Amino acid sequence: MKLRQAEVSAVIIQDRFWQKHTKLVEEVIIPYQWQIMNDLLPGIRSSHCLENFKIAAGRSAGRFYGAVFQDTDIAKWLEAVGYTLAAHRNEKLEELADDVIDLIAAAQQPDGYMDTYFIIEEPGMKWKNLCEGHELYTAGHMIEAAVAYYKGTGKRKFLDCVIKLADLICKTFGPEKDKIHGYPGHQEIELALVKLDDLTGQKKYMDMAKYFLDIRGTGKNYFIEERKHPGYRNIFPELEDYDPLYSQSHKPVRQQETAEGHAVRAVYMYSAMADVAEKYKDDEMLSACRKLWDNIVEKRMYITGGIGSSGFMERFTTDYDLPNDCNYSETCASIGMAMFGIRMANITGESKYADVVELELYNNILAGIALDGRSFFYVNPLRVKPANCMEHTSREHVKAVRQKWFGVACCPPNIARTLASIGQYIYGVGDNEIYLHLYVSNTAELAFSGQQVELQVETEMPWAGKTKIKTRGIREKTDLNIRVPEYAENFKIYMDGKEQETAIINGYAKLSLQKDEDIVIAFGFRVRFMKANTEVGFNIGRTAIKRGPIVYCFEEKDNGRNLDSIFIDERGGAEEIYDEMLGGIVKILVRGKRMTDRKQELYCEYTPEFENVSCMAVPYACWNNRGEGEMAVWMNMIMDYQ
Repeated sequence: MKLRQAEVSAVIIQDRFWQKHTKLVEEVIIPYQWQIMNDLLPGIRSSHCLENFKIAAGRSAGRFYGAVFQDTDIAKWLEAVGYTLAAHRNEKLEELADDVIDLIAAAQQPDGYMDTYFIIEEPGMKWKNLCEGHELYTAGHMIEAAVAYYKGTGKRKFLDCVIKLADLICKTFGPEKDKIHGYPGHQEIELALVKLDDLTGQKKYMDMAKYFLDIRGTGKNYFIEERKHPGYRNIFPELEDYDPLYSQSHKPVRQQETAEGHAVRAVYMYSAMADVAEKYKDDEMLSACRKLWDNIVEKRMYITGGIGSSGFMERFTTDYDLPNDCNYSETCASIGMAMFGIRMANITGESKYADVVELELYNNILAGIALDGRSFFYVNPLRVKPANCMEHTSREHVKAVRQKWFGVACCPPNIARTLASIGQYIYGVGDNEIYLHLYVSNTAELAFSGQQVELQVETEMPWAGKTKIKTRGIREKTDLNIRVPEYAENFKIYMDGKEQETAIINGYAKLSLQKDEDIVIAFGFRVRFMKANTEVGFNIGRTAIKRGPIVYCFEEKDNGRNLDSIFIDERGGAEEIYDEMLGGIVKILVRGKRMTDRKQELYCEYTPEFENVSCMAVPYACWNNRGEGEMAVWMNMIMDYQ
């Protein structure tokens, strides 16, 4: 089966929880990031992103500034703008974006080449440093942005620019003798080419995406051989001793079974593998996708959805190596995991993939941005002591407060484009069938098999499990498949006030509708005290709280300093309280004991003493919105099981 995602323009978000975030994109995040990319905010690290394009276009003089992939900041910004305009018209924002597109078009080279670093700094090295140069990665983000902008506005200028760029890539790379037999150091172009194929119907783009995957990791490693060429230079010092595992080029993609290397590169590649596997009915590649997914989710993913545990090289390490206070869990990696998951859900119709998409969106992704939309986490730890987040130590990548911007700022605009396109994650649409993957209040117009069906969804998620669905426009048999979340208890579906007997297939409750219906979905969920596999040694004797899709944490703001001295008593139960703080949340109160501070020497013999305490937990995504302080997801627990 293959379900397609609904277009952003077809889904109007009307959700109390998510609308505050989607509105933030247009009202705050896009304008804020626009100011940064134009270097207009004093005291914030320069982006120079648009200035690079002005230099490349001959409108300004100077040197390139920033990372080699600095162009992708404005690409992801434009993609977010495209999704925003698809939802509703904003003439001022559209004019702003059109001016940027004019600048990009002016910087584009006559042959279609589009990368300001190599245009300005190293024109003789185009396509000669695929390992570190990020040209194909940058091209991919430009293509994705142009597709989104075309869908949002109907304007072709940017799209025509990237078609010219994609055509250049197809002329430059491939199996033919006179072409480059290489592939991207940082995967992304594959995803973009799939989208361009879907939009234009030009199969050569899909074939190019497949080629990049087919050749990866075969024969002599392309990157190691490339690095031997005269004139090659290291752009990133940490890659001097290059390991093909880092770029998932250590073996052919169909033979890969464990998630290795740089986490963002990995999940972007796995997402493209899923696309290509479905398009070419490649069972071997789809089997690899399944194995890689299971390895991540079952052995290499944090309870918050974070992936890539190593602060060095932003990478996966080994099974169960999931430290809490020095992990990386890059926001972009979780975005990539959600991209991978929604593809697998739409290909297989299995709810386990959508379960993780939901987990990512509510937790690790949303933690990456402050509630005011003006500061960001690149790294998402599960334990923070602010004093320990020191420069020039193993925890210097961990920040105790969200940052206004970054020198390498891939995460902030990536969050913007993800929040702006949240409607794409809600549904899977096939021939006479609809899959509801996520519980988000919305109105959607979905076209298939000659029908134009409108769904009106009103939900109390993520705080309560009641959802109402109204269908309008059903004229022939239509299957509505409703995801049964992994945490749902006593799941029931009602039509006309009567409980329905439904088949649960791959985690979706199947309703076969012959006419329009008013449907009510009801399920419960409770506070769960979660435990980690005992192979995760960091969490032995610890517990974490999860309620529905939300993972919770404890902050110093509510519980005092030295959170490690607190022991949670699960036997005391949990009290759930809705509170308007932090934008409206359910907070959780639990009982426990605190080991009292004796102010003794560093090491000595003593009998610990405890005092009873009540502790408050808040959603992990909300932490650090009330000031700096300690935070912990995994807490010591009182153990009395014997």
